[in-house]
Amino acid sequence: MAEEAILGYLEKNDEIRDSGEFAAECGIDHNEIVNVIKSLHGFRYVDAQDIKRETWVLTDEGKTYATVGSPEVQLFLAVPQEGISKEELQKKLDPSVFKIGCAQAAKNKWVDMGKQLMSRKVQHVDDKVKDLLLQIQQGLNIGSDEIKALKVRKLIVPQTWKGYSLKRGPNYAPKRKKVVTDLTRDNFQSGEWKELEFKEYNYSAKGQPLEGGSLHPLLKVRAQLKQIFLCMGFEEMPTNNFVESSFWNFDALFQPQQHPARDSHDTFFLETPSTTKILPEDYVQRVRQVHESGGYGSRGYAYDWKREEANKNLLRTHTTAVSSRMLYQLAQKPFAPKKYFSIDRVFRNEAVDRTHLAEFHQIEGLVCDLGLTLCDLIGVLHDFFSRLGMTKLKFKPAYNPYTEPSMEIFSYHEGFKKWVEVGNSGMFRPEMLQPMGLPEDVQVIAWGLSLERPTMILYGIDNIRDLFGHKVDLGLIKKNPICRLGID
Repeated sequence: MAEEAILGYLEKNDEIRDSGEFAAECGIDHNEIVNVIKSLHGFRYVDAQDIKRETWVLTDEGKTYATVGSPEVQLFLAVPQEGISKEELQKKLDPSVFKIGCAQAAKNKWVDMGKQLMSRKVQHVDDKVKDLLLQIQQGLNIGSDEIKALKVRKLIVPQTWKGYSLKRGPNYAPKRKKVVTDLTRDNFQSGEWKELEFKEYNYSAKGQPLEGGSLHPLLKVRAQLKQIFLCMGFEEMPTNNFVESSFWNFDALFQPQQHPARDSHDTFFLETPSTTKILPEDYVQRVRQVHESGGYGSRGYAYDWKREEANKNLLRTHTTAVSSRMLYQLAQKPFAPKKYFSIDRVFRNEAVDRTHLAEFHQIEGLVCDLGLTLCDLIGVLHDFFSRLGMTKLKFKPAYNPYTEPSMEIFSYHEGFKKWVEVGNSGMFRPEMLQPMGLPEDVQVIAWGLSLERPTMILYGIDNIRDLFGHKVDLGLIKKNPICRLGID
């Protein structure tokens, strides 16, 4: 009906100036007219030009006052000639009406706000607010000062009305031709194919997107990092135990039991099971001794080491807990050089912000061999990070409880034009290695970094919560490209 009305009108007239007025004259809903116009414009039956008009509409509060009257008039009518106490007046009116009505009636000097009694100052008032609201509701124009006053009181809000003006298009016809999409046997037999108009093929149109699984950016970067380690001859360590004992996570690494990292403010301890029952007893005693009185050239920490602290179960705070297990197992056999790596999740009781989460992924690599030095560590780091596209490195001395010497690793970021910390490194201390049973001339060099930081840089993400966690946009997972690390 709407399509016939538009095409029929344009057959006898040059244009439709306003689709809103046209809809009202025809008695057709304007939204229906708009939908037909869009369709006709797409097929070039008509040429449509946008029309926009700013209008004012009543808010819910404004509609209420247009029906029952403004709060100031309601309050004025509730005040009898002889006056009334505030307490009694409050009982007669809605709390919001009383509050607004008091302010507006006093401003208009309609009532006297006495301490004990409220009384009228005038005998008759006109509800101008209601009248203005009714005029707006009827589509009439009012003055700018009145509009401003109603807007301040949040009784009206602006609304943009959208419509169209129409003229005949290049393909105009009084009636839309039916466009055929398929040529059938009946068309040939009847001969009507000669009169048919076929829909043009759109060869640039895209098909429906394929639905399927998508790899998370972290998994893509993790796979590339794993390939780098494998190319360098490293073996992957088993990291499937998220729960560790404090012994393997801290004590075996020569980290004292009073260290701040072992506090509940930094570590997630388990309630059930709260402690471990299986630890290598002879090794535990050697660890106890090196903590309490030292050994292997160390004075130890000179404190009473407690077994109950070492037995506490926790969510591992670093994958170095796995490294300590692997090195202990290596020490139980005739020595053979090894290169290990791991990439897995760790947990820390940290405040969540744009750069920190309570769980994240740690990348760790270590080399165990005879006579390794700090120069070997620096050489391996240059080799590893060059495969990530980071060729400019510098190192800064640092402190770790289980490495000495220790170094922070910095890389020059061409995009940020500054040096950025990318990891930590060091050589495992004798107090950690020799109680395991490794020979004295065996050294272990190691380094670690997070998986999230390089991934955020590669994908241009500045908030870690947009990369990992329950707030991740699934669109990012489906549409993200494969970001190559700097591998030649």
